[in-house]
Amino acid sequence: MRRAIEASVLGGVHVFPGGKLDAADPLSVHRLDRDAGDLHAALGEPELSAPVAAAIHVAALRELFEEAGVLLADGSDGLWQPPASALDSTPLPRDVPFESMLDALGLTLSSSLIAPWSRWITPVIPNMPRRRFDTRFFVARMPVGQTADVADHESTIGRWLGARQALEMYWQREIELAPPQIITLAHLSRYASADEAFDAARATPPRLIHPVHIEVDTARVFCYPGDVAHGDRERAFPGVSRLVLRDGRFEPFDGFEAFFADSATQRL
Repeated sequence: MRRAIEASVLGGVHVFPGGKLDAADPLSVHRLDRDAGDLHAALGEPELSAPVAAAIHVAALRELFEEAGVLLADGSDGLWQPPASALDSTPLPRDVPFESMLDALGLTLSSSLIAPWSRWITPVIPNMPRRRFDTRFFVARMPVGQTADVADHESTIGRWLGARQALEMYWQREIELAPPQIITLAHLSRYASADEAFDAARATPPRLIHPVHIEVDTARVFCYPGDVAHGDRERAFPGVSRLVLRDGRFEPFDGFEAFFADSATQRL
């Protein structure tokens, strides 16, 4: 989704659907199809309480619906789908409380259809005060019978892009991306299908990615776990372990194909 130019955060940048944990999200925890303890274990964050972990899953499902119109929920007759006849269909309201909509439709949120992928924490950059975020990424498969539809004032364009395709468009400066999206797309490009990526997410605990900022020949460089300049020497993902800010764009030191290499040159 392309953020609106005037957005206060990442204006004009392509991002995945998402948003912040709302105060009302704990109200919908009882509608999840999995136990809070299971969801807590899936996130792999022992410092969180189980109720907060469950609320984070609610937030992911709610934001996916509010920003992209995709509802991962079960009714009495199975996974929710729009009515077969357009004459019987009225758009699901995105401007009413999420819990109220679920209650009206008698739906159970399908947390089993999303899987934690990674957790990103914005790095500290000296002399650059800015908002910082603690963000969880999830993967999901698009349900049959639904259509994604951007209807959010903060985003202006929504489209499906393959992982490599999106990076190629970024490289040609046709779209803008932020480092978490860049790294996530490069990682996802290594899977042959959505099923394969989803199964990998279910089988592997999400990694914490807390970038380290350094300067190399006056250029800003962001290093990730496994890089020689990062305190965590265990790699969080394959391929590049650092990006350099060059001509207004984050990129590998060794060019575009380094996104997809088994390993990439590390430079100090």
